[in-house]
Formats: sequence, structure tokens, C-alpha cells
Amino acid sequence: MDLTPPFQPMLARPVETMPDGRDLQLDAKWDGYRVIVFARSGAPYLQARRGSDLGAAFPEITREVALLAERGTVVLDAELVVHEGGRLDFGLLQSRARRRGRAAAEAARHNPAHVVVFDVLQIGDEVLLQRSLRERRALLKDLFTHRALGPPWTLCPATTDPQLAREWLSPAWAAVGVEGIVGKPLAGVYRPGARGWVKLRSRASADAVVGAVTGPLMSPTSVLLGRYDQHSKLRLVARSTPLPAALRRELGVVLAAAGPDHPWSAVTFSAGWGTQAVLEHRCVRPATVVEFEGDSAVDSGRYRHPVRIRRVREDLTADEVRGFGGQ
Repeated sequence: MDLTPPFQPMLARPVETMPDGRDLQLDAKWDGYRVIVFARSGAPYLQARRGSDLGAAFPEITREVALLAERGTVVLDAELVVHEGGRLDFGLLQSRARRRGRAAAEAARHNPAHVVVFDVLQIGDEVLLQRSLRERRALLKDLFTHRALGPPWTLCPATTDPQLAREWLSPAWAAVGVEGIVGKPLAGVYRPGARGWVKLRSRASADAVVGAVTGPLMSPTSVLLGRYDQHSKLRLVARSTPLPAALRRELGVVLAAAGPDHPWSAVTFSAGWGTQAVLEHRCVRPATVVEFEGDSAVDSGRYRHPVRIRRVREDLTADEVRGFGGQ
């Protein structure tokens, strides 16, 4: 049977250390949208991870998918990305995903998207889900060679050498939009919807000011971090993961409730990605600096994912923290 949308892609679970094992393929992880590409004659389809159709928002990719289908059916697992200023720009990708019609066509001319392909799920009449990753990778390489695939198609870099993969965790790679690595068993089959892979994000430490907390002030559950912009306005940088007990106690001693003039006193924050719920927070006097660890997904100065607090920086004052937009 042919694969048809909506299709559940295979997923990865996060890990904190480098994946270990000689029988792993390690892929570079790109800062973009996961997509399943259905190149079928008369029915090209660009599916987002959760099943929605992205084709209207990215007409230049839909045209390329249709051209690919002229030489036979292919279903690919890939990452959709947009380049800007020498790096991948997730914010610009999000903006493009909301456009349709003339606006989408205009955006495609000025900021064309690319597709980084890391797996092949069907070629012709053969569904490849029960083939090993080792076999699928070989078929994917052959597909790029025999069909002479060039831009906007890119073959995802992959290796079995952990030392090489560690380079993809470096700040230099993070600066251009490589978020980390994904480890996949070479002998593994493709299991739709299963978390059979592992992912390790590149992480780096930075400093910010505690501007608000969730939970009780004397033992905060998490913190909201800020930095001052060029107009001396405190801007949200990140929210933290739940704090360990020792940090809750330490922060509970040094944090003080803010007055009504706090810049966030009348501001509402979303409780999470994709939800309309409002986060209940308590503003604190922005005088306490903490060091945190975050991944490389930073959009216009703000960390997309929750960050981990490492320690309170008693040696720094708020005016010594880098300005908004700095790392």
C-alpha cells in the first residue's frame, strides 16, 4: 500500500549525554519544521509533523515536489528550513507558514525555503518502513545521485563517528542553525509515531536577570528571565524548567516582591507553546542575576525552549548582564 497523508513521523526522545554505540547513525539536527514530502503524480503534498498541509504556504517547494514526482513516487522525511543572514531563521520560517496566496508567493521569491532530507519512506511502489536505516540511507543517497537532486533539496549530513558528531554540538554550528544531533539505530526499522530515536541539543550558558517567578515567592517553582534592551526596557528572554529544591530555597532568600512600577506588572505571558492559557506569575525586583543553560533555538533574543538554571550569580549585578539580544 502507498503511504498517504496524514502520516505520523518517527520521533526522538531527548537525552542529556552523547548517544553511545557503534551501531548508531548520527544526524545533524536542523532548526526548522519537520515535514513529510509526498511526491506523487498529480498529488504533491507537503505535510507538517502534525498532519496539516504546508503546500500553500511554500508554493516553491510544492512545485519542486511536483517535478520530483514526474520521475516516480517518492515519500521523504525531512526538515523544512529558511536561510537568512548566513543562518537558519526559525522566526522567518514561522512567518512564511502563516502566508497564503500572493503573500506566500512574494515571500517565496524573497526568502525561499529548502528541504533537508534525512530519510526515504517509499520509492515507487515499495514502502520502505520495514527496511533498516542502513538500507534506507543507501537508497536515499542513490536517489540524490540518480535524480541529480540539487537546491532546494539537501541531503542531511550523517555519520557513525561520534567525534565528528560532537562538532555539530559546537557554538559555531549552533550559530548557523544546527540545534544538535539525532541518534538512530542503523539496524532499526521506521516506526511511525514511536520515539525510537534520541536527540541531544547543543547547549551553552548565559546570564540574565530574574524578573518574575511562578509559584510562591519564598520557594519559586520556576523563573522568568529578562535583559534590558537599548531603551532600558526589561525584555523577556526565557522561562526556566522547574527549579530543584536547593535553588528554590536559595532564590527564596534573595528575591523581593516588586512594586506596581515593575515593567511586567501589566504584562501577560503564555503558559506554553500553542496554548491560549495565561501564565500566572509574580513580579520580583529585577536585581538577582542567574546563570542558565539553554539550547541554540533563540528567536530575536528570546529562547524558544525552557532553560535550566545553573546557579545564582552573586558576583554580578543587573547592569553587568549583556543587553537584550546578546548571548
